[in-house]
Amino acid sequence: MIWIFWGGAALVAYTYFGYSVWLWLRSRWYPRKIQRGPYSPSVSFVMVVRDEELTLPRKLENLLTLDYTAELTQLVIVSDGSSDHTDAILREHASNPRITVVLTQLSRGKASGLNSALELAQGEIVVFTDARQSIEPGALRLMLENFADPTVGCVSGELMLGDPATGQSGKALATYWKVEKQVRQMESAAKSVVGATGALYAIRRNLLVPLPEETILDDVYLPMHVVRQGFRVVFESGARAWDSANLDAQREFGRKVRTLSGNYQLLQLAPWLLQSTNPIRFEFISHKLLRLVVPFALVGILISSAVLRGPFYRTTLLLQIVFYGLSIVSLFGLKRGPLARMAEAAFAFVMLNTAAVVAFYNFVSGRKTLWGHHPSKSKIKAQRERGSVIGS
Repeated sequence: MIWIFWGGAALVAYTYFGYSVWLWLRSRWYPRKIQRGPYSPSVSFVMVVRDEELTLPRKLENLLTLDYTAELTQLVIVSDGSSDHTDAILREHASNPRITVVLTQLSRGKASGLNSALELAQGEIVVFTDARQSIEPGALRLMLENFADPTVGCVSGELMLGDPATGQSGKALATYWKVEKQVRQMESAAKSVVGATGALYAIRRNLLVPLPEETILDDVYLPMHVVRQGFRVVFESGARAWDSANLDAQREFGRKVRTLSGNYQLLQLAPWLLQSTNPIRFEFISHKLLRLVVPFALVGILISSAVLRGPFYRTTLLLQIVFYGLSIVSLFGLKRGPLARMAEAAFAFVMLNTAAVVAFYNFVSGRKTLWGHHPSKSKIKAQRERGSVIGS
């Protein structure tokens, strides 16, 4: 039990603190600067949407008004079996020579939709984004400046949770994102980021590879293939996309389950990630895989501290009970005060690790997700049909 306690404690400490310290030291001892400069290539935005009638008009206006030369910009948008007015909105914009629209009657999944979009993308740089987030006007130019460095193959933008007018939210999940972005920034300064921000990232088109149809994390799968080809994946903190910080807990939990399930799936889709051919294998394990093991380490710490004798273990058991109790208190809607902030932080931590357990269950049970649901293999096979292309 002593080994379980201290082994679990060491794993949790390294995952959340030790890896960040190692990155901080390495980024200062062996920094790799990016040779930024003016760079104005042709750009293709690709986006797959489904039932986005509420967000799509604002997103299209956002993309069309970014601070970049219109003649160098192409938008390729795939509607993946939308059942609301999404297709009608896209048809209205299809007359714009900058926009190419693909409409499919049945959902084939995001990865398949991205493959369709990439076949039509003509730009030297392909930018991936989602319908919900709003991109700041100057974000594209800031990202492109990194591509002036020929060693850079992918640039990740930054996701901000909050409102551009009032700033980033101070909620616990927003704080988690702040810490996550610091880790990515240090990875970028030292070598390459493990993955990219799905809301906004760009890749040289000649480095792209087809996505397996059931891929969950395109924003990790594609950047890791860029690294495999000998190019860097860097983080551009000035290229910001804004999203709401007020997502309900159930929706946020579903997003985390999907993301963490995608980490397990990566090991099946790209087993080379754990081999020496992966230039950032150590970073991938430290950043992505160890977080999947943390909830099991936490259970081991809790059980072992309950079994072991002595005041130290009794104190750690009490602290754990208080911490997990605070996460339950958060459910009762405390709004203000230090206790509310502590409870919110505890709830976010417990929710993230519970999502990792659910993701593990999805992995061992073979459950898969394309758009947050779990279609059967026969249904997926029946939905594999190409859609109609509208626009230039």
